[in-house]
Amino acid sequence: MKTPNAQRPTLNLEFRGGRIAETHAGEYTSTPRRSYDLEERLLQFTAKVVKLADSSPNTKAGNHIAGQLLRCGTSPLANHGEVEAAESRKDFLHKLRICLKELRETWRWLRLVGRLQLAEATELQGTLTEVEELIRIFAVSIRTTEQNAK
Repeated sequence: MKTPNAQRPTLNLEFRGGRIAETHAGEYTSTPRRSYDLEERLLQFTAKVVKLADSSPNTKAGNHIAGQLLRCGTSPLANHGEVEAAESRKDFLHKLRICLKELRETWRWLRLVGRLQLAEATELQGTLTEVEELIRIFAVSIRTTEQNAK
């Protein structure tokens, strides 16, 4: 026998610590669970990397660099989801380290883009600054997790 709730959608659902609420137009929106959300920051960073790669010149070198930048620059967002689903502290640390490794690789490719002047300087500088900050965030997270394991 169905309960009354099974016959209509629940408007306020818990979703990973945030709330999903129906708007007046019948659409669903998500409100953040806290004022600082690393996943949202990684999403914004990934979008910047994709736009930067798409704006690369259509040359042999430009296509190669754009492809490498897309692979390593989009990886931290996906791997951060794996961090959140880690099955143990060891697994958690391993996946955090993968994110850090990919962010460091992205930093190197972005520096090459700058050296070759394959992107607008202001757009590139903002992306470089963000990747440097993300590297520091992940490095501190790893260090803190390692210290708490002792």
